[in-house]
Amino acid sequence: MKKFKLIGAIILVVFISVFISKDRLLKKDKDPIVAAQHDSEQDVEANSQNKNHSNSISNILLVNKTNGISKNYTPENITKVNIPFVEEATEEEKQMAGEPAKAVEDLVKQANSEGIQFLGSSAYRSYDTQLDTYTRRVKSQGREKADAYVAKPGYSEHQTGLCIDLTNPERWFVGSTKEAKWLAENAHKFGFIIRYPEGKEDITGTAYEPWHIRYVGKDAAEEIYSKGLTLEEYLQNK
Repeated sequence: MKKFKLIGAIILVVFISVFISKDRLLKKDKDPIVAAQHDSEQDVEANSQNKNHSNSISNILLVNKTNGISKNYTPENITKVNIPFVEEATEEEKQMAGEPAKAVEDLVKQANSEGIQFLGSSAYRSYDTQLDTYTRRVKSQGREKADAYVAKPGYSEHQTGLCIDLTNPERWFVGSTKEAKWLAENAHKFGFIIRYPEGKEDITGTAYEPWHIRYVGKDAAEEIYSKGLTLEEYLQNK
């Protein structure tokens, strides 16, 4: 009799443990922030086969909504960019990889000599910073809106250290401003491209951003500019 009671007690304990674990998992899946974070990490692992050189052709890294990079990816020779930044920019956001940092300094210097003023808004953002930005947007606006306006962690170009968002003193940087026009016409001379050009949203998967420039080197930038290509189109032809 005692033996049967002991077996019954063990079965009951196992059943309760399984029930509690299942309940916790269900609650976890219902948490939009936890689910978003989990899905993002799963997606990055699936789409980043080469952890530090993911989706690169001719040494040009492609990061977009379907091409991710490892959460452990960090830019080479990351350094502080010596240009004016908006007050709210963090110290992290004032950094870029070494070569692009020097290039954007030269760009801003040349623009200043022509009466055009630029301020840095945001350059490098780590995986953890992007994760924080994304999860806060999920919490405040829901996952659908977050996905529409904020790159998932592991899918942001800012993690590469190769891009920067610029603005003007008025903080009104749209395509019709003199600063946006100057940038569109001159960025390629310094190795940058307008990463998300107008009318190419179906290719880049991102709305027009006249302020967001991406470093690809002078040769690639000149070809992309002269042919009116996106980075996706340029790499597809290589």
